[in-house]
Amino acid sequence: MKKPLRLTENIYLIDGHDLGVEERTGAYVLKERDVTLIETSASPSIPYILEGLKNLGIAPEEVKYVIVTHIHLDHSGGAGLLLEYCPNAKVVVHPKGARHLADPSKLIASAKAVYREKFNSLFDPILPIDEGRIIIKSAQETLEIGENCLLTFYDSPGHANHHFSIYHPGVAGVFIGDTAGIYYPQLKRKGIEFYIPSTSPNQFDPDKMLQSINIYKELKAERLFFGHFGMTENPSETFKQVEGWLPVFITEAQSAFNETDDFESRTRLTSKRLFQRLKTNLLERGIKEDDPILEILALDLEVSSMGLIDYLTKKSS
Repeated sequence: MKKPLRLTENIYLIDGHDLGVEERTGAYVLKERDVTLIETSASPSIPYILEGLKNLGIAPEEVKYVIVTHIHLDHSGGAGLLLEYCPNAKVVVHPKGARHLADPSKLIASAKAVYREKFNSLFDPILPIDEGRIIIKSAQETLEIGENCLLTFYDSPGHANHHFSIYHPGVAGVFIGDTAGIYYPQLKRKGIEFYIPSTSPNQFDPDKMLQSINIYKELKAERLFFGHFGMTENPSETFKQVEGWLPVFITEAQSAFNETDDFESRTRLTSKRLFQRLKTNLLERGIKEDDPILEILALDLEVSSMGLIDYLTKKSS
C-alpha cells in the first residue's frame, strides 16, 4: 500500500482505492489538534484509511471529526463503518444529508437499482449512524479543529443538493467534493492539467454548479482539494476547463436525448460521444491510444452521462 500523500504541512491524502482503482477517491487527513478526516469513500475503502492513519501515527481513537462533502456512497458510504473503529468521532454533514446517514435505506435501495449484482462488492456494508454522532453544518457555519484552524462551510449545490464545501483559511484552500469537477493526477504527472465536470445523477444542475464555482472564486481559493482526486494549486485553470466543458456535456446529452427515446440508449450515446470528444482532446495533447487514463475516463463518463440524461428528462417533463 502506498503511504499517505503529504499535500501541505498538516494535510495528507489517503488513497481509498474506490472501485479497486488507484487515485480515484481518497480521504483527506487534517492533522490538527482535533484530528479530522474529509471523505470516507465506500466501506471497502475503510481498511485503506485505517492503514493510512496508522502510517501517520494516528490511532483511530484520536479521530474527532469525519466530514463528508455529500452523501453519495463514494464519499460517505463508509462513514458508518469507519465510526465503529473511531469511537470518539462524529460525522459532519450537510443539513439535507443528515437523515440519510441516520437511515441509509434509501441510499442502499437507489444504489442497488443502479449497480445490481455489483452492489455488495462495491459498497457493502452501509451502516446507519446514531443521530447523537451526527453534526449538521449549514452555510457559513464554522468548526474549530485547531488553535489557528477554523473551517467554514459553504452550501455548494450543482453536483448534489446535499453538498457543502469546506474552506480552510490556513492553506487558502477549499475541499470541493465533486462540485468543481474531477482532477486527474495521472495526467498532471505527464504535464497535462485536465479537469471535467462531474454530472452524476440525480441532482445535477449546471446553473447551480456555476453559482457554486463562483463562491470559490469569491473566496480567492489558492488550492482546491477534489473528491476525485488530489489537490491543485491552479484553481483558475480548473474553473476555466470545467466551465468550458459544461456546455459541451449539455449539448452532447441534448443531441442524444433528441435522437432516441429510452434512458439507457440516451445515456450510452451521450457517454460514447463525450468520450470521443475528450479522447480527441487528450490525444492532441500527447496522450497515447493505449493510455490507462482512457479507461478511467470512460468509467467517469458513464456515470456523468446518466446524470446529464436524468437532468434533461426532468427538464422536459
